[in-house]
Amino acid sequence: MSTAATRTTGRDHLWSVTEHLEDILATVRPLEPIELQLLDAQGCVLVEDVTVPVSLPPFDNSSMDGYAVRVADVAGASEEFPAVLTVIGDVAAGQTEQPRVGPGEAARIMTGAPLPPGAEAVVPVEWTDGGLGEGPVSGMRARSASPEGATGQVAVHRAAEARAHVRAEGSDVKAGERALAAGTILGPPQLGLLAAIGRASVRVRPRPRVVVLSTGSELIPPGETLAAGQIYDSNSFALTAAARDAGAIAYRVGAVADDAETLRSTIEDQLVRADLVVTTGGVSVGAYDVVKEALESVGDEDEEGAGIDFRKLAMQPGKPQGFGTIGPDHTPLLALPGNPVSSYVSFELFVRPAIRTLMGLDDVHRPTTTATLRAPKALTSPAARRQYLRGTYVDGEVTPVGGAGSHLVAALAHADALIVIPEDTESVEPGTEVEVVLLG
Repeated sequence: MSTAATRTTGRDHLWSVTEHLEDILATVRPLEPIELQLLDAQGCVLVEDVTVPVSLPPFDNSSMDGYAVRVADVAGASEEFPAVLTVIGDVAAGQTEQPRVGPGEAARIMTGAPLPPGAEAVVPVEWTDGGLGEGPVSGMRARSASPEGATGQVAVHRAAEARAHVRAEGSDVKAGERALAAGTILGPPQLGLLAAIGRASVRVRPRPRVVVLSTGSELIPPGETLAAGQIYDSNSFALTAAARDAGAIAYRVGAVADDAETLRSTIEDQLVRADLVVTTGGVSVGAYDVVKEALESVGDEDEEGAGIDFRKLAMQPGKPQGFGTIGPDHTPLLALPGNPVSSYVSFELFVRPAIRTLMGLDDVHRPTTTATLRAPKALTSPAARRQYLRGTYVDGEVTPVGGAGSHLVAALAHADALIVIPEDTESVEPGTEVEVVLLG
């Protein structure tokens, strides 16, 4: 539930971006860990270190298709004076028994197969005549088509040093070493490593379930025909995609008309599958701001002071915001403005860190850097405070997109950074250093 600070600042308090974010992060708690099968754990965060039970690879094995040999037997070998060895059999990957390689002998070996006893190195098949009695070959014939390749003689045209083309036992990771640290997000390489060391399941925090819904009687889904006064619902698509990009399992709900009772009912129906609810629109001071009407008086029956608090922030775009908890499980809810740019900027500042906190990550923020401002004129605002303009970042320079006051979706689509203007700054001149939040 929301912190006590939320209830003591007063309705006219102008919240800073930092205050609002701190209130959110003080409320949101990481989800409880569960044990998941490997593929179900993709995108989740480990809650404990994983150690290696068996070295990887678990035995010395060949990194090439070729012949396992003794070093002394191929010393000084060349195309003019090859070392001719007796082939005593094949060693294939998965083979449990291997022939012993003695003086003057070689075993044909496949990539990944165990190095047989007595052998000290592997010579690639391209360094040999493949047992054909001619010049160097480019590969082996399939055993099913040429079983005699595992016998006879092979001419080796190059010398090999000890351990040449041999992957040593434990050369990747050794038994007892830490394979993955707690806090690691499990992607394809990490899941591959877990499978390679024999782990079938892993203990993780599950990916948060985020429900996203837009409000507004004017909104219709893309693909339908616009009538007079209607616009397409872009916010729910952008924010659902943003939630998935942040690591969540996100559900988009169709736009809800401007009716308080319908909105309350819709949100209540969605709580069963939500660890976090995000609404967009209806949080300002208009007569049809339905989110504020529907949720401002909603509280948790068993939690004094909890509920949804609507506030004004010292930022543009995105001044009106709402935050609190709702329902029997005190599910966090963030109510964002309806303007597309305000909505997306608010998501990046507040919702994304909340999702990353639910995942159990330590660092929940986007990377930031400093950049030189490239703009035709100073960034100014009629407000006393201004933060977070859209921009493009290239090689240490950032250029505003769409103009300082633009609230257009098109401007957002071409931005890959947010330009942070401190709250007490009214104007920033071109050529000055500014803080940039990188979105890519």
